[in-house]
Amino acid sequence: MTQQKTAITQPVPFGQKVAFGFGMLANQMFPAALSIFMVVLVQDLGFPPFLWGIIFFLPRIFDSVTDPIMGFISDNTRSKWGRRRHYVFIGAIIMGLSYFFMWQLYPESGLNYNFTYFLAWSIVFYLGLTIFSVPYVAMGYEMSNDFHERTNIMAVAQWIGQWAWVIAPWFWVILYDPEWFPDAAAGCRELSIWVGGACMICAMIPAIFIKSESTLEDDSLTPLNLKNIGVGAKEIGIGFIEAFKNGPFRKLCIATFFIFNSFNTIAAFSFFVIVYYMFNGDAGAAGIWPTLHGSVGALATTFLVIPIVTWMSKKFGKKQTFLISQGISIIGYIMFWFLFVPGKPYLFLIALPFFSFGIGGLFTLMMSMTADVCDLDELKTGKRREGIFGAIYWWMVKFGFAIAGLLSGMIMSYVGFTPDAATQPEGAVTGMRLFYSGFPIIGTLIAMWVMRNYDLTEDKAMEIRKQLEVKKAKVG
Repeated sequence: MTQQKTAITQPVPFGQKVAFGFGMLANQMFPAALSIFMVVLVQDLGFPPFLWGIIFFLPRIFDSVTDPIMGFISDNTRSKWGRRRHYVFIGAIIMGLSYFFMWQLYPESGLNYNFTYFLAWSIVFYLGLTIFSVPYVAMGYEMSNDFHERTNIMAVAQWIGQWAWVIAPWFWVILYDPEWFPDAAAGCRELSIWVGGACMICAMIPAIFIKSESTLEDDSLTPLNLKNIGVGAKEIGIGFIEAFKNGPFRKLCIATFFIFNSFNTIAAFSFFVIVYYMFNGDAGAAGIWPTLHGSVGALATTFLVIPIVTWMSKKFGKKQTFLISQGISIIGYIMFWFLFVPGKPYLFLIALPFFSFGIGGLFTLMMSMTADVCDLDELKTGKRREGIFGAIYWWMVKFGFAIAGLLSGMIMSYVGFTPDAATQPEGAVTGMRLFYSGFPIIGTLIAMWVMRNYDLTEDKAMEIRKQLEVKKAKVG
């Protein structure tokens, strides 16, 4: 179906989009840096795969519980700064400080102490992430009510955020270069200061520069006090039920879960496949190739995927663009099987632009589509619940991330891969390669099947906006 061409009715100033984008840089730099730093737990601090899986799993489960609570609080906050800004600011500080403390690990402290210490600070970090990210994402949904301008906002934010994935892979080079640090654990201790501090500043920018109207006099909001704890818990439960009854939103959540889960399950395997398959376990010989895998892929997303997906969205519609972009990513995963060639590491670079359409296209489109769903919810319920819907959507993302961490450890154990061993058992690396290409293909195909009949098109979104405007005019 040809999408109706419309002019943007309420363009958002470019400076506001950039301010929102700096928050996305922080929002993506933390997980990007974590994916690098977490390898050090196994490779240099002696964490077995089972404990590595727990470290991934438990804090994210905690995070997935606090997200809906934060969504409700954010949606119903009465403040002269609006509903979101002060939470974004406070969450930025907690994230930055806890990230630094989390990585103050010393090999001589012993495995049990390091595991307990890291797990405790991880929970503090993810609490800060919840306080920041749930209101921050909701701010983005509120910035425009235009179908295509929402995609433009998310495209700018994702473009800026992708630089996290360009920069972070170079941490591998820095951490394992003896001219920088005596060992990778010492590198984590110092580098965490710079990462935590820079991300804290970036995360504060949306709170400072994106203005919000006062909600002190908004009587439609549920008062946040001790008397209303029961009411709040009930509304969170109702919000969950109503959100998952919303057909388009349910499809967005399920599709994101399968794509993001399958991608993150095998993400850390890139380092191991390159080092152990292509360079026989010699990390020194592998040089910067593990870094180039992540960095070149992120550059492809920044300069190729996001502009193409944004253009395609206006040309073919968001659903069709989603299906096309995920189909291209499957081609990339297949190419990896053939282009990881010992002695010819440059060949896998050919697959990276195709592979990058998966995650690069996913969040550019899904965040825009979630904003459309919030309009549909307002039409049905009369409430603006960006916080709840954003929290539930990212709950699915983080829950998937938690499951992915657990699955990563299970897969390594299943194939018999031992990260710190000089040589691997026969078939272990081949098994890891099979999962590396096959697992995300299965997840992506399931997501495409779920989204095949997504029906919140541009025409329908415009009709919803018109009905909302008529409704508001009658109330006025």
